[in-house]
Amino acid sequence: MSNVTAVTTFILVGFSDVQELQTLCGVLFLVMYLAALMSNLLIITLISLDLKLQTPMYFFLKNLSLMDVFFVSVPIPNFIVNSLTHNSSISILGCALQILLMTSFSAGDVFVLTAMSYDRYVAICCPLHYEAIMSDGACVLMAVFFWATGLFLGVIYTADTFSLPLCGSNVIPQFFCDIPSLLRIVCSGTMMVIYTSFGIGLCLGLSCIICVVISYFYIFSTVLKIPTSKGQSKAFSTCLPHLIVFTIFIVTACFVYLKPSSNSPTITDRLLALIYTLLPPALNPVIYSLRNAECKCALRRLLQNVFSRGSLHLTLKKA
Repeated sequence: MSNVTAVTTFILVGFSDVQELQTLCGVLFLVMYLAALMSNLLIITLISLDLKLQTPMYFFLKNLSLMDVFFVSVPIPNFIVNSLTHNSSISILGCALQILLMTSFSAGDVFVLTAMSYDRYVAICCPLHYEAIMSDGACVLMAVFFWATGLFLGVIYTADTFSLPLCGSNVIPQFFCDIPSLLRIVCSGTMMVIYTSFGIGLCLGLSCIICVVISYFYIFSTVLKIPTSKGQSKAFSTCLPHLIVFTIFIVTACFVYLKPSSNSPTITDRLLALIYTLLPPALNPVIYSLRNAECKCALRRLLQNVFSRGSLHLTLKKA
């Protein structure tokens, strides 16, 4: 196979060749996917409907949940269908679309998490200027920036990856299309083409990590000066969940994308990719929102409104 244009389909390597185990994997993935999907959609609904959650922090959280919904919905449903139908093929267009969308949404996740750290920095270190700095216009501009920049990175990564000629088989050693797996089957002498896009992505990623580290350095310095332990506890309760989410996402991404490539990928590589794909979207609502008192109150108000409207509808119907 001399060139990617000669390929019409790729073969994805799942977690097992046994049909019964493929079906079991499909069912397990379906349960995990639905849990991640419903929890993030719940957060989006709460923030959209509850007026008390119309703040910059929850605006960015809604964007994070929205990106997580898209991110987890790119590879997982396709894998579920493949597992239940015992069909492991994917078209070249479907493969390119997976890489484009996953790169865009994962980059967007990093930008959103960086913006959230800046929001916490302003709220804790510059509280008197918070409303002026984190105005509605500034938040919207930041949202437009990280959605557009994520899409830009996705486009250049996809274009560079699919411009490389293939020298191996059309078997992708992963349960979805990703760049590290595709690079294992391209000609080794053509790798310079993608180094530019990798360099851009690496610089942006390191910039985000540096921004988060600097923000939390000033945040922790300020919080430790708060005289009361109650004030410190309240400040930490809003910052530590974000730091946990950011760390989980960055660490799992580094394991997937920066781990030394091997000629014979193992089940461990696919498990790491599974953790990177499913764990952050599933944990974000739990870490960020379901332990958050404001979100719990918003959920309670939403349920009360739903039940009260339901009761009123039944009463009117009987009357």
